Amino acid sequence: MATQLIFDNVLAGDEMMHVSASKGWAPPVAAVARDRGDGPYARLVLRGATVLDGTGAPPWGPADIVIEDGRITGIFNVGTPGLPIKPGRRPAAGDVEIDCSGKYITPGLVDAHAHIGTPYHNMTGGSPPSDYIYKLWLAHGVTTIREMGLLNGLSWTLEQQKLADGGQIAAPNMTLYAYFPAMADRFKSLHTPDQARRWVNAIKERGAAGIKFFGAPPAMMEAALDEAAKVGLRAGCHHAQMAVSRMNSLKTARWGLTSTEHYYGIPESMYTNSVLQDFPADYNFYDEYHRFSVAGQQFLQAAEPGSNKWNDTLEEFLRLGHTFVPTFNIYDANRDVMRARQADWHKDYTWSTIWKYFQPQRGGHGSYWYRWSTTNEVEWKRNYSVWMRFVNDYKNLGGRVCAGSDSGFIYQIYGFGLIRELELLQEAGFNTLEVWKAATIDSAALLGMDDEVGSIEIGKRADLLIHKHNPLADTKLMYGTGAMRLNDDTGQVEWLRSLETTIKGGVLYDTEALLADVREMVKQSFDHE
Repeated sequence: MATQLIFDNVLAGDEMMHVSASKGWAPPVAAVARDRGDGPYARLVLRGATVLDGTGAPPWGPADIVIEDGRITGIFNVGTPGLPIKPGRRPAAGDVEIDCSGKYITPGLVDAHAHIGTPYHNMTGGSPPSDYIYKLWLAHGVTTIREMGLLNGLSWTLEQQKLADGGQIAAPNMTLYAYFPAMADRFKSLHTPDQARRWVNAIKERGAAGIKFFGAPPAMMEAALDEAAKVGLRAGCHHAQMAVSRMNSLKTARWGLTSTEHYYGIPESMYTNSVLQDFPADYNFYDEYHRFSVAGQQFLQAAEPGSNKWNDTLEEFLRLGHTFVPTFNIYDANRDVMRARQADWHKDYTWSTIWKYFQPQRGGHGSYWYRWSTTNEVEWKRNYSVWMRFVNDYKNLGGRVCAGSDSGFIYQIYGFGLIRELELLQEAGFNTLEVWKAATIDSAALLGMDDEVGSIEIGKRADLLIHKHNPLADTKLMYGTGAMRLNDDTGQVEWLRSLETTIKGGVLYDTEALLADVREMVKQSFDHE
């Protein structure tokens, strides 16, 4: 019997695009051709690098890495630090060679929570083209994304995925998670557990790799997760306030949910003096100020760090094999909106309509600054302190924590947001090796792609980064703007940037050329207003 693909007249996986179209909102202009990148080559050799392989192992080198037709086919120890290279250890010449002496090579970054734009930007004049987003990602070393929710629809995103996989556009690899359409406050086309199961099979047949939940009636979500496990789909959930009262993070983890996105649902798993958050009497979820100001109080109402309830919750998540994708960066402005608003990158890299969207406005998701106060920021700082403790404790128990950005909202833009996430993981207590592990092999494992990407190993796809400086020493040098430093020899301020080349599937991308393209696109976006 043929799989049912259409529910309430909407093709499975295209629900969010259906909602946008009903409002007259268009997706980003799709990328159609690759105008940057050289290769892939029959044989590319990277010579004399220090290797940080992504597994958590410390750097080693010097090493030569051989890439043939987009795959890593050889990794050679070619000497001892401080001594001349041993020619007899070196692999044969390549069609193209890059001297990486004094440089570092890492795996490409895996952004475990990403969106190819958001239809909400149409509220302030239209979405930027997808090329703008892709080039920012590649310029920051992002070679793989998990597209969470398919705001542009599964049909649109499958086409972009196909072009990216074939190297026909300058874009990261994409793993696609479709929005589960069972929330009345968003879009609801599923109404029974049986429909939920049929929908899961439909998106699997169409090519999705997973499901993005915001919640659902419990029986439907449990059925969908059960069916997802049967057909090999993974699932992440943003436990929205409109659904978390019936299903917190721990409950859905017991049902088989793969990952908790952000932090919603975690505090609710640890309440000791109530079962629901204590909302103010005048709370209205559709007032974005209410939504996000009160969200900063959630961990403060939960069990104390280190308490029996706290530890028991962590231990159960660990037994269940659950993953957390905190996306610390996307709420970072809540701790200090002035800092986020004045970030170095906005002037040259934030698209005009995105900048307008970030400003205070009624009805704009994440644009709630019309009442933001010192008290709100203090509460969010305290919330972060407990939240970061939870995530770090979980990592220290052996649990998997991954790096995701969720950029496009709340003063965070593509590429830059993921680098900020690396900084915030370090703030949470991760050492820099643990940070890189979270953003490479662990995120790849969450996506079920760790046999393909996420570490530097023979047989894997050549998704690699060439750094001019040690990426463990200073994450700020990963920003596309670089970081401000004083040159003591000249007495002049310089902006140092580390990432020189992004290699995706053996194709070489000059990161400065990508950034220059973005700067010009952003300039034109303001010129054409």
